[in-house]
Amino acid sequence: MEDILIVGAGVFGVSTAYHLATTHPGPIRITLLDRSPPPSTRAASNDVNRIIRADYSSKLYMELGFEAIEAWKTLPFFQGTGVYQQSGWIAMDEKGSDVPVRIRENFRALNRDEVILDMEEGEVRRSWGGLLARTDCEPFGSYYYNPSAGWADAGKGLSIMAEEAVRRGVRYEVGEVRRVLLGENGVRGVETETGEVYMADKVLLATGAWTSYLMSAVEDELRMRDEERIERQISAAGVCVAYFQLSEAEKKQYSQLPVFVYGGQGEVIPPTTSGELKFTIATSFKNTIKTPSGHEISVPAAHSVDVPQDLKDDCVFSVKKRLPQLLDHGRHPDRYRIFWDAISPAQQPLITRHPDPRLSNLYFSVGGSFHCYKFLPVIGKYVANVLNGVGNGMEKDQAWSWKPTEGGERGVHESLVPKRELRDFV
Repeated sequence: MEDILIVGAGVFGVSTAYHLATTHPGPIRITLLDRSPPPSTRAASNDVNRIIRADYSSKLYMELGFEAIEAWKTLPFFQGTGVYQQSGWIAMDEKGSDVPVRIRENFRALNRDEVILDMEEGEVRRSWGGLLARTDCEPFGSYYYNPSAGWADAGKGLSIMAEEAVRRGVRYEVGEVRRVLLGENGVRGVETETGEVYMADKVLLATGAWTSYLMSAVEDELRMRDEERIERQISAAGVCVAYFQLSEAEKKQYSQLPVFVYGGQGEVIPPTTSGELKFTIATSFKNTIKTPSGHEISVPAAHSVDVPQDLKDDCVFSVKKRLPQLLDHGRHPDRYRIFWDAISPAQQPLITRHPDPRLSNLYFSVGGSFHCYKFLPVIGKYVANVLNGVGNGMEKDQAWSWKPTEGGERGVHESLVPKRELRDFV
């Protein structure tokens, strides 16, 4: 019987556990290890809601987006839960941006161009109860509505799929991983902070923004050069999110609004059942530290709710430009949170085996780059293939591979590439 250990119960870890349990060809023992019961408390995927859409300038991710949307609608364990809401979305694009043109080309190539409905600025301002009447549209040159998009209750979706994986035989364990353990023939397992050791034939790190921190000691032990380290593939980045708690009357009003995306600057997601309206801004940042061996890596800050005032001010500025009425009468967001995710240079996930033969039984499924939650129902199928030694086709295998050098290709979520450090805001 093969033992597979998955470290991290975010999108990649939970989806992989489910798909392994569903499709693995032979006897298998799957352990899903996380610092907390589902939904994982500090995972980037554990939030009140996340956008579900197929609008990508990359054909690969547009196809994957449509595959995921179909799964959100049809997987039996999501039915009747209210976890997925097809609200549609309104996309505003900056003047001179070629993104909407590239998205349209992909929709046409997939015979899906009927899902885009072009709008004029005046029409945008009048629609959805006039909620965008006071929006500052000066930076934007084009507008379209896509009714196929929507959002999901992120934490609930994660919990439902984790529970289904457990129902299918996955063992869910709770423990904070302290280090990766090397043996004579590669990685033999991991050790938690309490000293408990989990052994496996294959170890998959689905550890998101904490991956470089966790790998650092192993890389030191093997005396890896900077260019061989995981930090060159993915790095921890943070974004700030602001939440407004709406009254019942406000909740009814703002529930008319689709997902609202204003170019590369940020997004607003309609209120949840409890009445929370969420703003995300595109200001991203790293938190770079120097390891004991002298290597620089980015790691998540210790407290996700300890948000510097300058970041809060950035959020308020963004709200004022897009939904200024929310700030009438001196109102401010009710709470803030920093989300940490692993981001790659081209915002492609890293789904592969480690290329170093000394770590040949170590695998990665990381690099959500702030846009991969939507793939929760399906992405694990492709990770399971990698674990089973099965290719996912040339395009996916190349896109998700370990890159020998940083490529010059355009990213699939470019606005979230960090250009600043968290300390810049303190």
